[in-house]
Amino acid sequence: MLLVLFNLAVFFLLMLLLGKLARSGQSLSRQVLTGLLFGVAAGFIMQALYDATTIAGTLEWVNMIGSGYVRLLQMIVIPLVLVSILGAVARMHNATSLGKISVLTLGVLLFTTAISALVGVFVTHSFGLNAADLVQGARELARAEQLESQVASVANLSIPQLVVSFIPRNPFADMTGASPTAVIGVVIFAVFLGLATLTLLKDEPELGRRVIGGIEALQALVMRLVRLVMKLTPYGVMALMTKVIAGSNLQDVISLGGFLLASYLAIAIMFVIHGMLLTFVGVNAKRFFTKVWPVLAFAFTSRSSAATIPLNVQAQTSKLGVPESIANFSASFGATIGQNGCAGIYPAMLAVMIAPTMGIDVLDPLWLATLVGVITLASFGVAGVGGGATFAALIVLPIMGMPVALAALLISIEPLIDMARTALNVNGSMTAGTITSRLLGQTDQAIFAKDEQADDTPGAALSRPL
Repeated sequence: MLLVLFNLAVFFLLMLLLGKLARSGQSLSRQVLTGLLFGVAAGFIMQALYDATTIAGTLEWVNMIGSGYVRLLQMIVIPLVLVSILGAVARMHNATSLGKISVLTLGVLLFTTAISALVGVFVTHSFGLNAADLVQGARELARAEQLESQVASVANLSIPQLVVSFIPRNPFADMTGASPTAVIGVVIFAVFLGLATLTLLKDEPELGRRVIGGIEALQALVMRLVRLVMKLTPYGVMALMTKVIAGSNLQDVISLGGFLLASYLAIAIMFVIHGMLLTFVGVNAKRFFTKVWPVLAFAFTSRSSAATIPLNVQAQTSKLGVPESIANFSASFGATIGQNGCAGIYPAMLAVMIAPTMGIDVLDPLWLATLVGVITLASFGVAGVGGGATFAALIVLPIMGMPVALAALLISIEPLIDMARTALNVNGSMTAGTITSRLLGQTDQAIFAKDEQADDTPGAALSRPL
């Protein structure tokens, strides 16, 4: 017990040190990176010095910080997506502009998701990864039972039924996150509510302007809420990384090293493909990545596409020259639709690992086309917070007639991969916004060509007014 109290005292001192860094004016991205390093160091030290009982007792309290932070991220997802999409639609001049932007943005997101699925298939096949080679322990079996209980809500849906399930019957129920596809339901509701605002503005200009003023006030309020939560990110990241490192079994991580390496290779390939697509439409890929790397760093450490939405929008508008309407659409849609890492690569890799155990030829064109199609469609409505990749797998694998238990066998390394997947998700949404803006001829080339300033960081972005 004394060792646990000592560990908690040290953890509290580290939190105080993070708070001192925040007060000294250090940017948020650097605070988060510092919290990440503190968490990794604390986890390794605990692994080296203490027995399992002491580590478990310490992590029980440390996890209170980490789990609390994750719950706060989940709390802001629905309000953030609702006001971001509603605000973007309400600022459109007409429905035609909305149609062009949404079609191009969604098209790029879904196209890159399909490509990411193919990348996941071929990288996994090249590494020769097989589900039969994985070992099940007590922790994995418990996780498998939990996943089996969750899959009942989506496993019995056919693809047409899955599409229909996206349309909200009760948007207020979706705002509670009651259904697995709640996020996409909120997106659809926000789009229609924004269209209603546009028609009201056209028919009754004075009343429409008052409604838009209310939307802008609501958006400002929610963004303030998001900023409050984001300021807690360094503490949440430190707690989460402490749990990940201290609670991990080194042997388990080593045994799953092939999957870890294959995942990072697939993610790296997709970053290169994003750069190629940007180059194809005339965007300097090197300049693009130079400008967005602070946002990617925040996404990597926070593991939340949704929490990165404000930084995503800010980077697109002030660094990449993307109009605010397109930036809001791509950032919000990218946090719920077409996530290249969580909804594209991950379920594809699981399917390829399971296929040999069921006598399926991974390279069979029909099976491959079906898998890519299902993954692309299932990428709708995957929430941009931790656990989104698992939810995507719960949709894809049952539709393909495969068990979901494999996702439980990777629990030891999930957080290590999820950080890179989240960065890829966010980069995919910024790529979609940049390409859409470029194709529509709306990119401000002067902003894109402008060199970076010393204070152009996520931390600086948080201090700017809306």
